[in-house]
Amino acid sequence: MIALVLDVLTTASILFVVASGLLLVFGVMKIINFAHGAVITLGGYAALACTGLGMNPWLGLPLGALVGGVAGVVVESLAVRPLYARPLDAILATWGLGIVISQVVTLCFGRGVHFARSPLTGTVNVLGTEYSLYRLSLVLVALALGGLLTLLLQGTRLGLETRSVIMNEDLARGLGINSGLVRFVTFSLGSALAGIAGMVIAPLSSIDPNMGVPWQVNAFMLVMVSGYSLLTLAVSCLVLGAAQVLISVYIDPILGGLTITVLAAVILRIRPEGFARV
Repeated sequence: MIALVLDVLTTASILFVVASGLLLVFGVMKIINFAHGAVITLGGYAALACTGLGMNPWLGLPLGALVGGVAGVVVESLAVRPLYARPLDAILATWGLGIVISQVVTLCFGRGVHFARSPLTGTVNVLGTEYSLYRLSLVLVALALGGLLTLLLQGTRLGLETRSVIMNEDLARGLGINSGLVRFVTFSLGSALAGIAGMVIAPLSSIDPNMGVPWQVNAFMLVMVSGYSLLTLAVSCLVLGAAQVLISVYIDPILGGLTITVLAAVILRIRPEGFARV
């Protein structure tokens, strides 16, 4: 039972890390960044680079953030900025650039499967149950990330301007806020978070050019259910992540992989606003 509870907590933490960058971009720009999965893949290869060079695996965090942030600058400049007034076209453009990124990764690293070294090895005893130390550390990573994002959005000028753009972009521009700059910084930050997510999940799975695709699907559904709030995202990750773990353990792992997508679709059918007004 303890192992099951820990599985739920760690799964929810991983989902939060993966989806937070996508939520940030969606909140400000009202578009879904379909290059998010490709940037997650870049973060995974950043972790692989640390392993190959014999570096401390934790250095994959800043390296993943750097790689993701640079990719975000490129995607925002080439695909998103010219299409602010055409959000559907912007979504399609990010999807196309995501494919381009995946193909570039394939050209550079091949289609083979790789594995990254975990920053923490071994297990720790939790109430009589041996559990992966690295998976437990991801709970702290998610809490730290949530705290830093909350501090950024609630306690800084950038956060104030970002919230203003989220609530009413026209009014924000009328007050002298450079909404274009806010969009640029937000998109780059969201991509940096995707790079961090790729590094975080790399030691838990194999690394290949399509590594980020299934994570992007789950992140997309979680953001649709959550709206614009980090708190509702955390609730969504906990509820849907718990359902995924329970179905995987007690019914079938393949069905478990579909759980978040199916349940999110049902929730949105019943409550189009999702958990946004819970």
